[in-house]
Amino acid sequence: MTIRMYNTLTRQKEVFKPIEENKVRMYVCGPTVYNYIHIGNARPAIVFDTVRRYLGYRGYDVTYVLNFTDVDDKIIRAAQEEGIDLKKLSDKYIAAYREDVARLGVKEATVYPRVTESMTEIITFINTLIDKKFAYQSDGDVYFRARKFKEYGKLSHQSLDDLQSGARVEVDGRKEDPIDFALWKKAKPNEMYWESPWGQGRPGWHIECSAMAKEHLGETIDIHAGGQDLTFPHHENEIAQSEACNGHTFSNYWLHNGYINIDNEKMSKSIGNTVLARDLLDQYSGLLLRFFMLSVHYRSPINFSHDLIKQSEQGLKRIENVVKSLNERLIDAEEGPETVRGDIDVLIERFETAMDDDFNTANAIAVIFDAVKVVNTYLGKQVVLLSDLEAYTVMFKRFFEVLGLEIEAEEELLDVEIDQLLVEREEARKNRDFNRADEIRDQLKAENIILEDTANGTRWRRG
Repeated sequence: MTIRMYNTLTRQKEVFKPIEENKVRMYVCGPTVYNYIHIGNARPAIVFDTVRRYLGYRGYDVTYVLNFTDVDDKIIRAAQEEGIDLKKLSDKYIAAYREDVARLGVKEATVYPRVTESMTEIITFINTLIDKKFAYQSDGDVYFRARKFKEYGKLSHQSLDDLQSGARVEVDGRKEDPIDFALWKKAKPNEMYWESPWGQGRPGWHIECSAMAKEHLGETIDIHAGGQDLTFPHHENEIAQSEACNGHTFSNYWLHNGYINIDNEKMSKSIGNTVLARDLLDQYSGLLLRFFMLSVHYRSPINFSHDLIKQSEQGLKRIENVVKSLNERLIDAEEGPETVRGDIDVLIERFETAMDDDFNTANAIAVIFDAVKVVNTYLGKQVVLLSDLEAYTVMFKRFFEVLGLEIEAEEELLDVEIDQLLVEREEARKNRDFNRADEIRDQLKAENIILEDTANGTRWRRG
């Protein structure tokens, strides 16, 4: 078993070697909770959930930490606009995030730390940096001396001179150097604050993840992951402050997923093409959206359009149909020793090879389509064996579990269930609830149930 993953730090694929045998410490940057998540937030949730699933499939015990930033300028403004306090706003959007990603097949994290619940660890962390002369106070703020950390820029592969002349460096007279960044911010009038050795204030954005990762995973972790947009400055600053504080490597592997484009244009709030995940989930199933996201390698940009979603839907339907066909052939299957193990072992090996190569879900899905062809050919035989059908079913479940695709053969409605639906439909029509009556009719039609209206009421038969 050799998993190779692309490490942003070294810009090459490396063999994965965890700190502890069979254990993985993994930290993923979560959302700033001031609004519902967009599909750009949904992509890392799906991608790194899949990475976690595959590591588990390969026998690793994964501790998966995903944080919530629940105090921030955007959150403060949003709370004021909605007329509620900061905690109520954060609680609202944390619950919404967890609901949305659950619909996308994302498993619960091991721990969900929040900034507001980690203030002691953050303050202790900053104090250590001050004691080591990597940080300094200035009028109630605390800044990190980026130039003192000699390897600053090693993740984003930028030099200090480039950073100093770049447009992204804020000019601030309170800083010793323009490239220094805030660890603690002095409280502004009428905003939430915490007491600290430097006065009332709140943490800067970057320090929170360093402190929470250390608290829940230790001083050195195996994998740190997030969107490509976090490489600089967020993850760059995390490395600098963590390694300055702890004296050794912060994370051994850095994984970043690519951007999402909308109709071939980069998604951006400034041009108004942001798409909320829950709006999409009202149009498409979470299963389809997850399948669509995983159909492209996680480091590549992905283009979203409704036409492309429809194309993915056709592919997903092919997979769902073979699962349904396997289930249907159980009725006439015969007993006998399994004959398809060789084909299955080859498919599993190809699937694992794809996933071992930097979690290439696009190639893994291609293997699933090949498996569909193999199974459909087998199902075309007049005589099929129960043991073979069961072996193919287990194979597909193995693939689906790794990719987080909840595909199950749909069971036929029982006669009694159909009768109950007809009674409910008749009641809905009497109450002029025609929407519900139509829903039941469409549900039965999808199950190939034909309705016949007679003088004695509605009757049904299977088509």
